[in-house]
Amino acid sequence: MDFTKALLCSTAIVAAGSAHAVDLEVTHWWTSGGEAAAVAELANAFNASGNNWSDAAIAGGGSTARPIIVSRIIGGDPMGAFQFNHGRQAEELIEAGMLRDVTEVAEREGWRDIVNPPSLLDACTMDGKIYCAPVNIHSWQWLWLSNGAFEQAGVPVPTNWDEYVAAAPQLREAGILPLALGGQAWQSTGLFNVLLATIAGPEVLQQVYGDGDIDMAEGPEIAAVFVAAEQAREMAQGSNIQDWNQATSLVMTGQAGGQVMGDWAQGEFAEAGLVAGEDYTCLPGLGVRAVISTGGDAFYFPRHNNADVTAAQEELAASLLRPETQVAFNLKKGSLPIRGDVDLDAANDCMKRGLEILAAGDTLPDTNMLNTEDTNTQLNDLFVQFFQDPSITPEAAQADFVRIIRSKD
Repeated sequence: MDFTKALLCSTAIVAAGSAHAVDLEVTHWWTSGGEAAAVAELANAFNASGNNWSDAAIAGGGSTARPIIVSRIIGGDPMGAFQFNHGRQAEELIEAGMLRDVTEVAEREGWRDIVNPPSLLDACTMDGKIYCAPVNIHSWQWLWLSNGAFEQAGVPVPTNWDEYVAAAPQLREAGILPLALGGQAWQSTGLFNVLLATIAGPEVLQQVYGDGDIDMAEGPEIAAVFVAAEQAREMAQGSNIQDWNQATSLVMTGQAGGQVMGDWAQGEFAEAGLVAGEDYTCLPGLGVRAVISTGGDAFYFPRHNNADVTAAQEELAASLLRPETQVAFNLKKGSLPIRGDVDLDAANDCMKRGLEILAAGDTLPDTNMLNTEDTNTQLNDLFVQFFQDPSITPEAAQADFVRIIRSKD
């Protein structure tokens, strides 16, 4: 069956199964300007079915939203759908039978044939059943630089991490914060993991987080990463902001030289009308090695006894992966689409670089696919302390890191 016929068929099946329009509560943590614009595209696509996306955004990011989402589901007050990251975050809810599988939707819409890379759909799959709808590919390994800040400091825009570190003193002298870093713990962990993936390499990240290799965790490769993290800590001194998008704003306004943040940052640049290559520069893999992780976001669907809610959940799941939704959403989110058959001629230079890296296969798994929430929480605690307390030596932090890796499941 060709794509057009499959789309018409799936739409007809869902319409026939949904007798009444539904206000479907959708919970997520996308609250910044760029994120809100992207969410509106998902809502518009779903609302076109005659149902209504009832937005239930939770400010504060995933670390704030996830416990609230889980508590509501366990407490018998589930929303209609919710956003988690690709990976292991929903495992316990699935094992407890609290989430419904959308395997029939996935088969009807041909997700196995369109989701790229396949690992994204694999991350939604347990015991052969598909429990979530992936919507994007987000990669952490980006350095965002303010062209205006470096011009003001009288130094060229760096092309790699070492040049960036070397330029930090001149940025300070010009009254510019070298590195913007928010106070949320996940930002500190994300920064460290980017250094791990780019300075030590993707294979080292896999050995440590994926395989639990203690010798590697104790070794010189990780020691070098902690030295780079100490450099980053010095560059971020004085970064007295909390939220990630506040840090991005410092870069957009030239108050900071740069930020290590995932590609969702470019949604903020786009919302502000800034142009890649003119107003700001993006360095995938920190300019050290051009790699991106294939993490991102997916929507899960709690079990409901109401047939109309179930039908609306199926319509939402299907609409999230349709070509027009994928294009509209990802252009505003700054992420890459999870299907390779869509037209992204409107993508900016940074997104096109990400697409080229993806096409070349220079990817690595997202840490959420390798670590449990418990391990990630321990890492968050370690790295937020390290980046906020200059008295903690790289050697001491590495010893704590080894302890966490030793106990991971």
